[in-house]
Amino acid sequence: MRWDNLTEGTTGPAALFGADAVVTRTFDTPEFRGITFHEVRARSIVNRVPGASRMPFEWTVNPYRGCSHACVYCFARKTHSYLDLDTGVGFDSQIVVKTNAPGLLRRELGSPRWGGAHIAMGTNVDCYQRAEGRYRLMPGIIEALRDHANPFSILTKGTLILRDLPLLQEAAALTEVGISVSVGFTDTSLWRTVEPGTPSPAARLGAVRTLTDAGIECGVLMAPVIPFLGDRPEQLRATVRAVAESGATSVTPLVLHLRPGAREWFTAWLREHHPHLVERYERMYAGGSYAPTWYQRRITRQVHELAAEFGIGPSRRGEARRIVTPERPAEEAPAGVTQLTLL
Repeated sequence: MRWDNLTEGTTGPAALFGADAVVTRTFDTPEFRGITFHEVRARSIVNRVPGASRMPFEWTVNPYRGCSHACVYCFARKTHSYLDLDTGVGFDSQIVVKTNAPGLLRRELGSPRWGGAHIAMGTNVDCYQRAEGRYRLMPGIIEALRDHANPFSILTKGTLILRDLPLLQEAAALTEVGISVSVGFTDTSLWRTVEPGTPSPAARLGAVRTLTDAGIECGVLMAPVIPFLGDRPEQLRATVRAVAESGATSVTPLVLHLRPGAREWFTAWLREHHPHLVERYERMYAGGSYAPTWYQRRITRQVHELAAEFGIGPSRRGEARRIVTPERPAEEAPAGVTQLTLL
């Protein structure tokens, strides 16, 4: 592995951590078997989203790199290549842990240069993946945000967020807090192969129910809707019905998109599990990372109609995170399509 491009002495952007601040650990316990943790002391933790990004927020905090959820489609896989780590199995099993994240965030929030802008979490890799059960970075992060009354949002597939429910309630009493849980489908056979390291869809929707019952508004990102595997009308109906029954405040469908890094890994998975679909995917995504406009519109319309039938409305972009979203230039997204790029 090469850490050189992110350590002191580089000629590019400021180093993310010192060259002598990396400790590699493995733990011989069932939940962490086969996973290597690289503990680092980050030099900064509040990251500005590049201006060209399509993300509907400006600032993020990411206490981890890599994710044991092992979702085969995860768009963040490409980021592991910056460390000369494999974007396939390496992304799933080589986890970078920014152990000083809570204290560093508290310091940065207290800087006179910080203006109190909204901070999004879980938008690159999941901050409530299994590693969080051991490292417990999120309680300190939420406490820092609470103490500075700084608005924030969390996107997760992890039910571990319920551990921090009291802190979320305290923060929500002082500032805007938005929670979104990602559930793209309720098909358990699909879940076991495409999201093998995540809690089940039923468990995630159970977390939505607990959050909403506790007074924390929680939306569901129906993400991703996977072409030819999770998009049959009966599958969409079952998922939206389950979302409605969970008490979610909104549901937003997001069609699978395949960026470089994720695309190669997903295609390899497809060849192994559904070889008959490889050519169909090649045709559907021949134009780039996104599914065709007609397909996105069809899925969006179907989900919105089902949401209305079951008594929940679609969310507008950013609504679940209570943030203001500037209008996207017309050339960046087809008109009439709800298509975020979080997953």
